[in-house]
Amino acid sequence: MSKRTIAWLTLGALLVVILIAGFVYYPQIQQKLSTPLGPGLELPTYTPTTGKVLGLLPVSTSTSPSGGSQKAPTPVQARKATVLPAVQAASPGPTPKPLCGGPPVMTVLGIGADHGKNNNYLYGLGDAIRIVRVDFVTPKVTALSIPRDLWVEIPGISDHYNITHGKLNQSYLYGGQGMGYYDGPGGGPGLMARTLDLNFGLRADHYGAVNMETFKKLVDAVGGIDIYLPTDVDGTPIDDKTEDMGYFYAGQQHFNGDKALRFSRIRKRYNDFTRGDFQNMVICALQKKLTSAEVLPKIPKIIGAFQGQVLTDLSLEQFGQLACLLPRLKRENIIFTSLPQEIFSPARQYSEQQKDYTFVLEADQQVIRDYVSQFMSGEWPTQPDEPSCP
Repeated sequence: MSKRTIAWLTLGALLVVILIAGFVYYPQIQQKLSTPLGPGLELPTYTPTTGKVLGLLPVSTSTSPSGGSQKAPTPVQARKATVLPAVQAASPGPTPKPLCGGPPVMTVLGIGADHGKNNNYLYGLGDAIRIVRVDFVTPKVTALSIPRDLWVEIPGISDHYNITHGKLNQSYLYGGQGMGYYDGPGGGPGLMARTLDLNFGLRADHYGAVNMETFKKLVDAVGGIDIYLPTDVDGTPIDDKTEDMGYFYAGQQHFNGDKALRFSRIRKRYNDFTRGDFQNMVICALQKKLTSAEVLPKIPKIIGAFQGQVLTDLSLEQFGQLACLLPRLKRENIIFTSLPQEIFSPARQYSEQQKDYTFVLEADQQVIRDYVSQFMSGEWPTQPDEPSCP
């Protein structure tokens, strides 16, 4: 028998072994890929419906920050929502197939958690709150920022210190395992998701929480991010109780993880809405870096490296679907939006947990519910004049 024949027989045998092994082990591999990485929310799956269109309510879409002034800048431009005309029923056509093997729509509760020096997710406030609507058909990603200081009813913990209400960011703290207040599914993200559902009818399919240390490591893992600042941004202390976040000059900036985190936390000289704009700039820069030619092939490795450092109920399969969608997104289909500032009013509420009065934001819950309904159904925000990510 010739060497060439032996080589072909060997290769054929190897292929047979691979096929048999794949047939035998595929169910286990598939099960591992589809297994959630953390406890689920166990909320009803949101089914998009046609929401009420608010023809007279202002719509705000985040663009870029204002900086340098002591006066709180206006970071978002208010515009009237588009009143959708009645549409005649058309002949049903073929239903577009979702890309990347994903569902038609996935909603993810994104939480930037403040754990201080603690990196184990047992404690901490949910200080940056986004609900992200991922449309796998269009494709399109829309992120709605929810103010952390909203005074809300928090369900499921009234047996502990008689707590029934608090700030929205405290719902994450009370749900954390370290507090021992909440016995329901999902821990801190689970209680925050239930709080958003109870107060505003906002139901998420999944969640992802990232603490500050992990965020810094993620930015460093992709080689830092590049951001253009149209104006100076002042994060220096205003009193002896304020942490120094640094001073960032106008122009092109390269941020490592530490700088990106400090820039994202600047608020004192501005307001929480402006801080949301700063965070959106960082997210845009990170998205651009993740879809760059040098980083995109490394995404599976990056996901693997951070497995266990991000609190989430997404599976590796779903991470793969989201990573697959990233390079398919057009700039105009990445939209960051926030609830209009004018619907909120500052107030002070007595906190049972703090035993003192605390600053809060108040708003008509039905107005927020209407915006949320339109957001979840994909009717709002309308396409911005300029892309959210430049």
